[in-house]
Order: sequence, then C-alpha cells, then structure tokens
Amino acid sequence: MASSRDRQRKLAREKLDRQLARRAAAARRRRQIQAGVGAAVVLVLIVAGAAWGLGAFDREPEQKAAEDVCLWTPQDATANTNLKDVGTPATRDLPTTGVRTMTIDTDQGGPITAELDLAGAPCAGASIAHLAGASFYDNTKCHEITTEGALRCGDPSGTGLGGPTYSFYNENVPTAPEASPSASPAPGQPPTYPKGTVAMIGNPPGANGSQFLLFFKDSSPAQPAYPIIGRITGGLDVVEKIGALPTVDNGAGAKVKPKTDVVIRKLTVGEAQAAPAPATGSPAASPAASPSAG
Repeated sequence: MASSRDRQRKLAREKLDRQLARRAAAARRRRQIQAGVGAAVVLVLIVAGAAWGLGAFDREPEQKAAEDVCLWTPQDATANTNLKDVGTPATRDLPTTGVRTMTIDTDQGGPITAELDLAGAPCAGASIAHLAGASFYDNTKCHEITTEGALRCGDPSGTGLGGPTYSFYNENVPTAPEASPSASPAPGQPPTYPKGTVAMIGNPPGANGSQFLLFFKDSSPAQPAYPIIGRITGGLDVVEKIGALPTVDNGAGAKVKPKTDVVIRKLTVGEAQAAPAPATGSPAASPAASPSAG
C-alpha cells in the first residue's frame, strides 16, 4: 500500500503534467494567431502593391466630366410662326478664346467683315456659326435702320419676331455710362457702342436668337441692352452707306424700314483662330464692355 508521501508525489506530478499541457496548448494558440496575423499582413502588402502598380496612389487630379459651355432654350414654332427650325448648336467643346471671322455679302456692296469675340461671347459666336452653316441668313433682309444708329439684320421673316427655334441669354452687355448733370453721358467718356460694334438684339431683350446689329455711328443709350459680340473689321463704309438710306414706316408706326431693300446674299463664319494683337499705342481691338451675367 502506497505511503502518503508517494500519493503526494503522484498528485504533484499530475498537477505539473496538467500545467505543462496547458502551457503547450497556449503556445500552440499563440503560434496560430501569429501565423494568421502574418498571413493577413502579407495579403495586405500584396493588395497594396498591386494597387500601387495600377496607379491607385497616383496624385494626378481626376479628369472632370465635360461641362456645357452654352445652353439653348427651346422656342415654340407653333406659337411663333416666324421661327425657323434648323436644329441647335452643340453645347460642349465650343471655342471660348480667340475670334471667328464673319463675312457678309449684301446687294448694297461689300463684303462686310467682322471679328466675333469668342472670349466675351462664345455662345453668340457658336450660334451665328451654326446658323450660317445652315444658310439661315442667306437671301434675308436687314429690315431696320434703328434710331440708335445701327443696321438690324438676321430675321428671315423681316418682322423683328423671327429667328431659330432656340434662344440664349445675354453674355456681354456693357454697363450703363456714367451720367453728367444733364443726364447725358459724361464728357470725354467713350461711347457704350462705338461705331463698328456688332451686337445681338433679342425679342424680348435677353432672349437672343439670330438677329444682330451693325453700328454705323457711336451710341450710348441710358440703359444698354445689347450684348456686344464683336467688331467690324472691313466694309464699315458699306454699313454707313446703308445707314444713310431713307426709311419708311415699318407697319407698326416706326419709320425705321429701309425704303430700299437691303439683302444679305450670303453670310459665312470661319473657324476659330487666335485674336490678333492690337497695334502698339492703339486701344484694344474689341469695343469696351463689361460681362453681364445671363
């Protein structure tokens, strides 16, 4: 029969065995956790390396989606039968710098040439180019010699109500001139619309379509309303000659209709090109104007 000392030794050995077993199990768990963490770190490094290789961490700015340069508001041709549908210009990828050359051949002489300012009025330039490409202006009349000293053209109906089946807002309307005590422009102040200015005219104002003005004399209205879109570069004498024609009643009580028809035989617009630099010591090429939100 085993002595009490032997039993104590046996119990102590069993206790030690249990402790050793627990320690071994704990060690196995630590090794498993460490192996799992190591595998996870390796996986993260592999994924990060692949992403880096594909350029995911490049710092170059993202390409922005193309944005509309111009918006064209539809007009109802059933409500206004003077409108003519020739589609609409593009809204994106339109030139916004430089100039386009507009050439007008009339039965009164010419050609009349003008530079359309694409920086100040890109939508007007895009619209006139689109309409010219559709022969919209060909064989139409300049139906009015305005009291402000401009030839009004671009309405196939000759009524002042005609245009395409879209419109666009003002882009480059000058600020009102500073008035003198007599309510007229201050002395020495440049005209708002210098002779040779090309401007849009909308009906109603702000709803521009195809109609434009060719100024044959300086004008400074109290409240400017016409967006400046360019300047005449050749044939101003022809415009002055037309501006001197006698006028008759236009059927609405205004004596502004040329007594002799003024017909645009052909109007063309060239591709966009860099704006010519102004001559040294001369004022800027385009008429002075300040942008107007529209």
